[in-house]
Amino acid sequence: MALNDFFAGEIATELIKMLVSISRKSLLCRTSAEQLITYINEILPTIQEIKYSGVELTEHRQFDLDRFSEILRSGVELSHKVLSSSRWNVYKNLQLAKKMEKLEKNVSRFLQGPMQAHILADVHHTRFEMAERFDRVDASNRKLEQYFGAMKIGVGGGGWVEEAVRSCMEEDESWVEGNCGNLNLSVGLDLGKKKVKEIVMGREDLWVVGICGIGGSGKTTLAREVCRDEQVKCYFKEKILFLTVSQSPNVDQLRTKIWGHIMGNRSLNPNYVVPQWIPQFECRSEARTLIVLDDVWSLSVLEQLVCRIPGCKFVVVSRFKFPTIFNATYEVELLSEEDAMSLFCHHAFGQKSIPFTANENLVKQVVSECEKLPLALKVIGASLRDQTEMFWASVKNRLSQGQSIGESHEINLIERMAISINYLKEEMKECFLDLCSFPEDKKIPLDVLINMWVEIHDIDEKDAFAIVVELSNKNLLTLVKEARVGGMYSSCFEISVTQHDVLRDLALNLSSRESINERRRLVMPKREKGLPKEWLRHKHKPFEAQIVSIHTGEMKERDWHKLEFPKAEVLIINFTSKDYFLPPFIDRMPNLRALIVINYSASYASLHNVSIFNNLANLRSLWLEKVSIPQFGSIIMENLGKLFIVLCKINNNLEGKDVNLSQIFPSLTELTLDHCEDVTNLPTSICKIQSLQNLSLTNCHNLAQLPVELGMLSSLEILRLYACPELKTLPPSICNMIRLKYIDISQCVNLTCFPEEIGKLVSLEKIDMRECSMTKNVPKSAISLKSLRLVICDEDVFGIWKDVEKAKPNVHVQVSEQYFDLEFLRE
Repeated sequence: MALNDFFAGEIATELIKMLVSISRKSLLCRTSAEQLITYINEILPTIQEIKYSGVELTEHRQFDLDRFSEILRSGVELSHKVLSSSRWNVYKNLQLAKKMEKLEKNVSRFLQGPMQAHILADVHHTRFEMAERFDRVDASNRKLEQYFGAMKIGVGGGGWVEEAVRSCMEEDESWVEGNCGNLNLSVGLDLGKKKVKEIVMGREDLWVVGICGIGGSGKTTLAREVCRDEQVKCYFKEKILFLTVSQSPNVDQLRTKIWGHIMGNRSLNPNYVVPQWIPQFECRSEARTLIVLDDVWSLSVLEQLVCRIPGCKFVVVSRFKFPTIFNATYEVELLSEEDAMSLFCHHAFGQKSIPFTANENLVKQVVSECEKLPLALKVIGASLRDQTEMFWASVKNRLSQGQSIGESHEINLIERMAISINYLKEEMKECFLDLCSFPEDKKIPLDVLINMWVEIHDIDEKDAFAIVVELSNKNLLTLVKEARVGGMYSSCFEISVTQHDVLRDLALNLSSRESINERRRLVMPKREKGLPKEWLRHKHKPFEAQIVSIHTGEMKERDWHKLEFPKAEVLIINFTSKDYFLPPFIDRMPNLRALIVINYSASYASLHNVSIFNNLANLRSLWLEKVSIPQFGSIIMENLGKLFIVLCKINNNLEGKDVNLSQIFPSLTELTLDHCEDVTNLPTSICKIQSLQNLSLTNCHNLAQLPVELGMLSSLEILRLYACPELKTLPPSICNMIRLKYIDISQCVNLTCFPEEIGKLVSLEKIDMRECSMTKNVPKSAISLKSLRLVICDEDVFGIWKDVEKAKPNVHVQVSEQYFDLEFLRE
């Protein structure tokens, strides 16, 4: 086998000898040959160490090293050709030189990719083994502490150690989260997946199949796993659509998506009106199609979404059975005792079984109280991780005092999980409860969440992000990351937060235990036509809420009532309509710091009563989504620091004679325009906002030109121009931004060059230019970028940075494409 030859050193030794000859005889190939000699000499000791260690390699490592051996074999063949080529055949020698450079790149990528990953894997395994040993030592110490703590010493009778001190610094557990996902999909789901597949694929006469069970029983996880199954994907030829319906669905949008998927037109206009009874003759193709409708609450809604079409099957996921619709139903079974224990132990201990250092009886009692429900096992298990035995006993006692979950289903499940929430630190608990302020089953942009917490909890952004991560580790929310996310300059906009609907119900339940006028969060749990009657019954008295969340359809001036919110600091307005009159009571929110306005309809909404913005003296953050931007001419928002305009229609209302953005937003530090299709030019008055530090113009597909004066933004540190395909040049004046640290021009596919004086950007640390194939060169002044550390680009433009990389050893040019599979890091 090639790997055995490689271990013997025959290929490597032969190749080095030939490379030495090439470095002496071939001028064109000398540089590549010398670099290859260096690479191979560096790798040989590691290979020899593996050879003599006696350790059996995993399949992943065996495959990578076999492949590397083949690369070196091809190097031997290429070296024969180089040495045998006549030096007078210039064309052939040039071609061979290019092949030598390619060989050098392949070897380099192996050393920087899989080889580094193998080293990380070794570190990871060693760290895990050492952590296990230290855990055993810690457990022994805790037993000693409990033993000595029981000995009453002194007048007060206090023990030697009252409570273990927990460190605030936690190790990176991303690999555990990965395993967590795999475990959740495998534990207890195999049987359910098999049965659902038999119904969906084995019976042509069944066109609506239900997956039913109580909240937290794993219905959605099962449905997603069925969709991921290779046999299912093959049977339906990848024609699978997964939609979340929820308690507040936009039925017309859902019908349009379903119809577009069936007809093979996924870009169907959102305003397309689907006929009430879909005629079968319109769909002549009988191609198999699977449509999954998750979180369905209403029969009337379901009746509008399902239709009988040849080849089309629906899977409906719900807490309820709909016998008049379902042709067959699979009721999700609770986990077996063994699977329940495995899932719990994974989240409580990071392994699939009870460690010998733990109190086995106590663990089994806690697992029993979770009554085999996956969500309860995950949340309660994660809340007990790294806790003392006394803490475990306290939680067990509180769990055992409640009713059986099976007696009243979700209510008692919520009560049991509430025990875990009550043990959180106060600040983290409040942040968890804040999550109920957002609509169910919707992604929450992390920017929205972070800004809200910064304003109402008086914490900085780093602490707020740490809380998000901690809540994620405790399975109380889920972080959804874009493929590009990562690095110190990644935007929170690239990350979203989702939450299981049972956990949202839990937060709503805990937030609603005071009288309505005294609640810290006043939330409409689902969309209604107008304000809740309960609010109106208590409108004679001011509401003490710090967060107010509204979710309605169209609202006109007459639909609002005179309500008082003297302490409100965050107002979240969710609506679904083409016209919306902003609530007049905003005038009576003197402490309002964050305002979030999101339209969930298919069309841009026109906002009315925007003059109230003039009275928001303390507003720091404004998020506008899917609306037509109003005219800001006479408005001044003196203290606004962050403005997010997402999926909006600008209507040229950010420019004109009467619009001076530097006067309207004199304190603005962060401005984001995302998916604003009608933006073709950036208003020049933006360049006068001297306080601006972060400017993001992303997914503005018609943005063709930036202002010549853009360089006047002397305080700018971050410039994102991601996915602006019509942008062809950058204004030379940006070279005057001496504080600029990061620039992102990814997917600016028509951008041809950098400004000639880019070297003047003395603070620039990172350039992200993925999918910028038209950029063919880098100005010579780039060598003067003294702070530059990282450039991310595609392979086809990798070479333009070669001179800079050679001149500046601290600069790393990273090819963005993922060449190697690093799944073995999760072993």
